[in-house]
Amino acid sequence: MSTAHPPIDPNRPSAARIYDAYLGGTHNFDADRVVAARAVELLPETPQIARANRAFLRRAVRYATGRGIRQFLDLGSGIPTEHNVHEVAQELAPDARVVYVDLDPTAVLYGRHLLGEDPRTAVVHGDLQHPAAILAEPEVRNLLDLTRPVAVLMVAVLHFLPDGPAMDSALAAYRDAAAPGSVLAVSHLTSSGDPAQMERVTDLYNRAGTPLVPRDAAQVARFFEGWRLVEPGLVFGPQWRPDGEPVSEPARYLTLAGVGER
Repeated sequence: MSTAHPPIDPNRPSAARIYDAYLGGTHNFDADRVVAARAVELLPETPQIARANRAFLRRAVRYATGRGIRQFLDLGSGIPTEHNVHEVAQELAPDARVVYVDLDPTAVLYGRHLLGEDPRTAVVHGDLQHPAAILAEPEVRNLLDLTRPVAVLMVAVLHFLPDGPAMDSALAAYRDAAAPGSVLAVSHLTSSGDPAQMERVTDLYNRAGTPLVPRDAAQVARFFEGWRLVEPGLVFGPQWRPDGEPVSEPARYLTLAGVGER
Protein backbone atom coordinates (compact mmCIF):
# COMPACT_ATOMS: atom_id res chain seq x y z
CA MET A 1 0.00 0.00 0.00
CA SER A 2 1.21 3.50 -0.72
CA THR A 3 2.17 5.49 2.34
CA ALA A 4 0.95 8.71 0.67
CA HIS A 5 -1.75 10.38 2.69
CA PRO A 6 -5.12 10.88 0.99
CA PRO A 7 -6.15 14.54 0.54
CA ILE A 8 -8.09 16.32 3.29
CA ASP A 9 -10.91 18.75 2.46
CA PRO A 10 -11.36 21.11 5.44
CA ASN A 11 -14.51 22.64 3.92
CA ARG A 12 -16.48 19.39 3.73
CA PRO A 13 -17.78 18.06 7.08
CA SER A 14 -16.50 14.61 7.98
CA ALA A 15 -18.27 12.12 10.24
CA ALA A 16 -14.96 11.19 11.88
CA ARG A 17 -14.02 14.81 12.56
CA ILE A 18 -17.51 15.69 13.84
CA TYR A 19 -17.20 12.76 16.26
CA ASP A 20 -13.77 14.04 17.27
CA ALA A 21 -15.37 17.40 18.08
CA TYR A 22 -17.96 15.70 20.31
CA LEU A 23 -15.12 14.08 22.25
CA GLY A 24 -13.32 17.40 22.70
CA GLY A 25 -10.59 16.54 20.18
CA THR A 26 -8.59 19.04 18.17
CA HIS A 27 -8.43 17.26 14.80
CA ASN A 28 -11.43 18.96 13.24
CA PHE A 29 -12.24 22.07 11.22
CA ASP A 30 -14.81 24.85 11.34
CA ALA A 31 -17.11 22.92 8.98
CA ASP A 32 -17.11 19.99 11.40
CA ARG A 33 -17.58 22.14 14.48
CA VAL A 34 -20.61 23.87 12.95
CA VAL A 35 -22.34 20.51 12.46
CA ALA A 36 -21.29 19.28 15.91
CA ALA A 37 -22.58 22.43 17.61
CA ARG A 38 -25.90 22.20 15.81
CA ALA A 39 -26.22 18.51 16.71
CA VAL A 40 -25.67 19.38 20.37
CA GLU A 41 -28.36 22.05 20.12
CA LEU A 42 -30.77 19.45 18.76
CA LEU A 43 -29.62 16.68 21.09
CA PRO A 44 -27.75 18.03 24.15
CA GLU A 45 -26.71 14.53 25.23
CA THR A 46 -24.62 14.05 22.06
CA PRO A 47 -21.17 14.37 23.74
CA GLN A 48 -22.24 11.92 26.47
CA ILE A 49 -23.51 9.53 23.79
CA ALA A 50 -20.12 9.70 22.04
CA ARG A 51 -18.23 9.05 25.29
CA ALA A 52 -20.55 6.17 26.20
CA ASN A 53 -19.88 4.65 22.80
CA ARG A 54 -16.12 4.84 23.37
CA ALA A 55 -16.67 3.20 26.76
CA PHE A 56 -18.50 0.31 25.07
CA LEU A 57 -15.58 -0.07 22.66
CA ARG A 58 -13.16 -0.38 25.57
CA ARG A 59 -15.34 -2.98 27.28
CA ALA A 60 -15.68 -4.98 24.07
CA VAL A 61 -11.90 -4.95 23.56
CA ARG A 62 -11.33 -6.11 27.13
CA TYR A 63 -13.91 -8.87 26.62
CA ALA A 64 -12.16 -10.09 23.47
CA THR A 65 -8.75 -9.93 25.12
CA GLY A 66 -10.11 -11.86 28.07
CA ARG A 67 -11.14 -14.62 25.66
CA GLY A 68 -7.56 -14.92 24.49
CA ILE A 69 -7.90 -12.88 21.30
CA ARG A 70 -4.70 -11.05 20.44
CA GLN A 71 -5.55 -9.45 17.10
CA PHE A 72 -8.04 -6.73 16.27
CA LEU A 73 -9.42 -5.30 13.03
CA ASP A 74 -11.00 -1.93 13.80
CA LEU A 75 -13.18 -0.94 10.83
CA GLY A 76 -14.23 2.69 10.75
CA SER A 77 -11.81 3.38 13.59
CA GLY A 78 -12.09 7.17 13.44
CA ILE A 79 -9.63 9.74 14.71
CA PRO A 80 -7.48 8.45 17.57
CA THR A 81 -8.44 9.67 21.02
CA GLU A 82 -7.86 8.48 24.58
CA HIS A 83 -7.93 4.73 25.26
CA ASN A 84 -7.56 3.53 21.68
CA VAL A 85 -7.98 -0.15 20.87
CA HIS A 86 -4.25 -0.94 20.93
CA GLU A 87 -3.82 0.82 24.26
CA VAL A 88 -6.68 -1.07 25.90
CA ALA A 89 -5.71 -4.44 24.40
CA GLN A 90 -1.97 -4.12 25.03
CA GLU A 91 -2.53 -3.11 28.64
CA LEU A 92 -3.92 -6.62 29.15
CA ALA A 93 -1.91 -8.42 26.47
CA PRO A 94 1.31 -6.66 25.38
CA ASP A 95 1.54 -8.89 22.30
CA ALA A 96 -1.86 -7.75 20.94
CA ARG A 97 -1.84 -6.51 17.34
CA VAL A 98 -4.26 -3.96 15.89
CA VAL A 99 -5.06 -2.76 12.38
CA TYR A 100 -7.12 0.41 12.17
CA VAL A 101 -9.11 1.03 8.97
CA ASP A 102 -10.83 4.27 8.04
CA LEU A 103 -12.03 6.05 4.92
CA ASP A 104 -11.48 9.50 6.43
CA PRO A 105 -8.07 10.94 5.49
CA THR A 106 -7.74 12.89 8.74
CA ALA A 107 -8.16 9.68 10.73
CA VAL A 108 -5.54 7.95 8.60
CA LEU A 109 -3.05 10.82 8.73
CA TYR A 110 -3.26 11.37 12.47
CA GLY A 111 -3.42 7.64 13.20
CA ARG A 112 -0.17 7.04 11.33
CA HIS A 113 1.45 10.02 13.06
CA LEU A 114 0.38 8.79 16.49
CA LEU A 115 1.43 5.19 16.00
CA GLY A 116 4.77 5.97 14.38
CA GLU A 117 6.86 2.85 13.99
CA ASP A 118 4.92 0.66 16.44
CA PRO A 119 5.36 -2.80 14.87
CA ARG A 120 2.18 -4.16 16.46
CA THR A 121 -0.18 -1.59 14.94
CA ALA A 122 -1.01 -0.18 11.50
CA VAL A 123 -3.47 2.25 9.93
CA VAL A 124 -5.02 1.46 6.54
CA HIS A 125 -6.96 3.84 4.32
CA GLY A 126 -9.93 1.91 3.04
CA ASP A 127 -13.69 1.47 2.75
CA LEU A 128 -15.04 -1.33 4.92
CA GLN A 129 -17.50 -2.11 2.13
CA HIS A 130 -14.55 -3.45 0.13
CA PRO A 131 -13.40 -6.31 2.37
CA ALA A 132 -11.34 -8.10 -0.26
CA ALA A 133 -9.17 -5.01 -0.75
CA ILE A 134 -8.81 -4.41 2.99
CA LEU A 135 -7.97 -8.01 3.83
CA ALA A 136 -5.39 -8.03 1.05
CA GLU A 137 -3.54 -4.96 2.36
CA PRO A 138 0.07 -5.79 3.31
CA GLU A 139 -0.43 -4.33 6.79
CA VAL A 140 -3.42 -6.59 7.40
CA ARG A 141 -1.67 -9.66 6.04
CA ASN A 142 1.51 -8.95 8.02
CA LEU A 143 -0.15 -8.24 11.36
CA LEU A 144 -3.24 -10.45 11.40
CA ASP A 145 -3.37 -14.22 11.03
CA LEU A 146 -6.94 -14.87 9.98
CA THR A 147 -6.56 -18.59 10.61
CA ARG A 148 -6.68 -17.62 14.30
CA PRO A 149 -9.42 -15.76 16.21
CA VAL A 150 -9.71 -12.04 15.54
CA ALA A 151 -11.90 -9.30 16.97
CA VAL A 152 -13.72 -7.43 14.22
CA LEU A 153 -14.84 -4.03 15.50
CA MET A 154 -17.56 -2.00 13.76
CA VAL A 155 -18.25 0.64 16.38
CA ALA A 156 -20.38 3.67 15.43
CA VAL A 157 -19.76 3.16 11.71
CA LEU A 158 -22.51 1.05 10.14
CA HIS A 159 -25.09 3.81 10.63
CA PHE A 160 -23.19 5.76 7.94
CA LEU A 161 -23.82 3.02 5.36
CA PRO A 162 -27.04 2.52 3.41
CA ASP A 163 -28.84 -0.79 3.28
CA GLY A 164 -28.06 -2.80 0.20
CA PRO A 165 -26.00 -5.57 -1.37
CA ALA A 166 -22.66 -3.82 -0.76
CA MET A 167 -23.07 -3.76 3.00
CA ASP A 168 -24.63 -7.24 3.14
CA SER A 169 -21.81 -8.83 1.16
CA ALA A 170 -19.16 -6.98 3.19
CA LEU A 171 -20.57 -8.20 6.49
CA ALA A 172 -20.70 -11.75 5.15
CA ALA A 173 -17.12 -11.51 3.89
CA TYR A 174 -15.74 -10.40 7.26
CA ARG A 175 -17.71 -13.15 8.99
CA ASP A 176 -16.46 -15.79 6.60
CA ALA A 177 -12.86 -14.57 6.94
CA ALA A 178 -12.99 -14.78 10.74
CA ALA A 179 -11.79 -18.03 12.29
CA PRO A 180 -13.90 -19.88 14.86
CA GLY A 181 -13.47 -18.19 18.23
CA SER A 182 -13.53 -14.71 16.68
CA VAL A 183 -15.80 -11.93 17.91
CA LEU A 184 -17.73 -9.11 16.26
CA ALA A 185 -18.49 -5.92 18.19
CA VAL A 186 -21.07 -3.49 16.81
CA SER A 187 -22.58 -0.27 18.09
CA HIS A 188 -25.17 1.61 16.09
CA LEU A 189 -27.39 4.67 16.43
CA THR A 190 -31.07 3.95 16.85
CA SER A 191 -34.22 6.05 16.91
CA SER A 192 -35.81 3.71 19.44
CA GLY A 193 -35.08 5.98 22.40
CA ASP A 194 -36.40 9.27 20.97
CA PRO A 195 -37.54 9.10 17.33
CA ALA A 196 -38.24 12.83 17.02
CA GLN A 197 -34.81 13.89 18.24
CA MET A 198 -33.03 11.33 16.10
CA GLU A 199 -34.97 12.42 13.04
CA ARG A 200 -33.74 16.00 13.50
CA VAL A 201 -30.12 14.87 13.92
CA THR A 202 -30.42 12.57 10.90
CA ASP A 203 -31.69 15.45 8.80
CA LEU A 204 -28.74 17.59 9.95
CA TYR A 205 -26.20 14.94 8.95
CA ASN A 206 -27.92 14.35 5.62
CA ARG A 207 -27.82 18.05 4.79
CA ALA A 208 -24.14 18.17 5.79
CA GLY A 209 -23.34 15.47 3.23
CA THR A 210 -22.66 12.70 5.76
CA PRO A 211 -25.85 10.60 5.50
CA LEU A 212 -26.96 8.89 8.68
CA VAL A 213 -29.11 5.75 8.80
CA PRO A 214 -30.46 5.00 12.31
CA ARG A 215 -31.84 1.47 12.62
CA ASP A 216 -34.05 -0.35 15.08
CA ALA A 217 -33.05 -3.41 17.09
CA ALA A 218 -34.29 -5.92 14.50
CA GLN A 219 -32.30 -4.21 11.75
CA VAL A 220 -29.12 -4.07 13.84
CA ALA A 221 -29.53 -7.68 14.99
CA ARG A 222 -29.36 -8.71 11.33
CA PHE A 223 -25.71 -7.62 11.25
CA PHE A 224 -24.94 -10.52 13.59
CA GLU A 225 -26.19 -13.18 11.20
CA GLY A 226 -23.81 -16.12 11.54
CA TRP A 227 -22.57 -14.91 14.94
CA ARG A 228 -23.91 -15.91 18.35
CA LEU A 229 -24.77 -12.89 20.48
CA VAL A 230 -23.23 -13.13 23.94
CA GLU A 231 -25.04 -11.98 27.06
CA PRO A 232 -26.70 -9.55 27.53
CA GLY A 233 -27.44 -9.61 23.80
CA LEU A 234 -28.21 -6.50 21.76
CA VAL A 235 -28.95 -3.72 24.24
CA PHE A 236 -28.54 0.01 24.66
CA GLY A 237 -24.82 0.75 24.82
CA PRO A 238 -24.49 1.51 28.55
CA GLN A 239 -26.26 -1.76 29.34
CA TRP A 240 -23.62 -3.93 27.69
CA ARG A 241 -21.59 -5.35 30.59
CA PRO A 242 -21.19 -2.03 32.42
CA ASP A 243 -18.12 -1.51 34.58
CA GLY A 244 -19.95 0.15 37.46
CA GLU A 245 -23.46 1.04 38.52
CA PRO A 246 -26.15 0.67 35.85
CA VAL A 247 -26.89 3.87 33.92
CA SER A 248 -30.35 5.31 34.44
CA GLU A 249 -32.45 5.71 31.30
CA PRO A 250 -30.04 3.92 28.95
CA ALA A 251 -32.43 4.46 26.03
CA ARG A 252 -31.54 8.16 26.01
CA TYR A 253 -28.08 7.22 24.71
CA LEU A 254 -29.75 6.25 21.39
CA THR A 255 -27.14 3.57 20.69
CA LEU A 256 -27.55 -0.19 20.42
CA ALA A 257 -24.54 -2.40 21.11
CA GLY A 258 -23.70 -6.08 21.07
CA VAL A 259 -20.92 -8.61 20.70
CA GLY A 260 -21.18 -11.86 18.78
CA GLU A 261 -18.97 -14.93 18.75
CA ARG A 262 -18.12 -17.33 15.93
